[in-house]
Amino acid sequence: MANEQGIREGEPKGLLDIILARMGVNLSRMGSSKFQHKGFVSKVYLMELVPNLLLVLFGSVVIWSASLTIPEASFPRHLVGIVLGLASAIAMWSYDYSVFADKTRLLLIFDVVLMLLPSVPGLGYNAMGMTGWVQIPLINFRFQPSELAKVVTILLMASLVGSYNGKIDTLRDYIKLCGVLCVPFLLILTQPDLGTGLIVLVLGAAIIVCGGAKGKWVLITVGIIVVGAFAVVATSMTEGMPHLLKQYQLNRLIVFVDPSVDPAGNGYNLQQAKIAVGSGGFLGKGIGNASQAGSGFLPEAHTDFVFALLAEEFGFVGSVAMLGLFGWMILATIGLGLRVESPFAKLVCVGVAAMWTFQLMQNVGMCIGIMPITGIPLPFVSFGSSSMVSQLLSAGLVQSVWRHRKKVG
Repeated sequence: MANEQGIREGEPKGLLDIILARMGVNLSRMGSSKFQHKGFVSKVYLMELVPNLLLVLFGSVVIWSASLTIPEASFPRHLVGIVLGLASAIAMWSYDYSVFADKTRLLLIFDVVLMLLPSVPGLGYNAMGMTGWVQIPLINFRFQPSELAKVVTILLMASLVGSYNGKIDTLRDYIKLCGVLCVPFLLILTQPDLGTGLIVLVLGAAIIVCGGAKGKWVLITVGIIVVGAFAVVATSMTEGMPHLLKQYQLNRLIVFVDPSVDPAGNGYNLQQAKIAVGSGGFLGKGIGNASQAGSGFLPEAHTDFVFALLAEEFGFVGSVAMLGLFGWMILATIGLGLRVESPFAKLVCVGVAAMWTFQLMQNVGMCIGIMPITGIPLPFVSFGSSSMVSQLLSAGLVQSVWRHRKKVG
């Protein structure tokens, strides 16, 4: 039964809630009475806001440190990204997220436009072999539309899947949902940006699964994806066959399977990242003392490999602290999703939590050699204004779910 705030109370009912309850963790009570206050504070979800701001602060220290030795890591630019992101988050927090619940068609159009913007003559900007940026003429301002498209895709899939009210009954409906998800996924691959494409695919899949898809359909889909991925890799490695993967993407996969194949070439980044992580030890070398990044041995230390930089400076303790903040924030977001009544609100929380979780696992995983190398930034930490705005906007979306909880259900 919902109380006057549209939040469910009582015994845990979901599988995840039951498991965590047995462990002494009741997600469905995160943000309960002891976290509720009168006035302004009651309008913010402290259980998600506190770790979020601490991560932004932690990331700022890491990027400031990187800026001491890496010219590209401009700390003022990083601060601009944070300011723009916070402004976007506040605007999203002020806005009633539920307005998007029945705007499926509009969201799909907006998603497609964002994905196609870099292809518009005069707007598209190419960097690192990818045309994923848009440069505004005259003012020399660049941004990555696909970062904003992540948040739009969360709203799109939550709106579409939420309309089934937790039960996707027919295979036709399931295929329809998967088809819609494939639209932004395939468009982002044309840039080509496999990393962002995987994020879109994972967050959309999480929403579909949690929205009531039958287990056997999901298993069959996973099987098809695995077979398809194997076929793409196999044909890309065979002369005379279509090469859907770019050579650098194929090289990354080969090095992931066997780093010793080309340690001084395609495997160089991975080897240097692992050295950086390992050299940090228990307490780290201290701020500004990251020799791997500071001496130029670790490429992209402020973006793709920022976790390796963080681990070298702050060591095992700092790395665990960062992971703890992410865990706190993600569990708080899931907890809010378990408590609200609206299917749309639940799935918005699922999508945001899935995005943060996958990006965290992928970025950290590739720095320690357990995941393939992709250009996926670490949320709230990596240098990049577009990423920072996108991540803070998604945090603002969660805050909007909390603030407008009285209108849920």
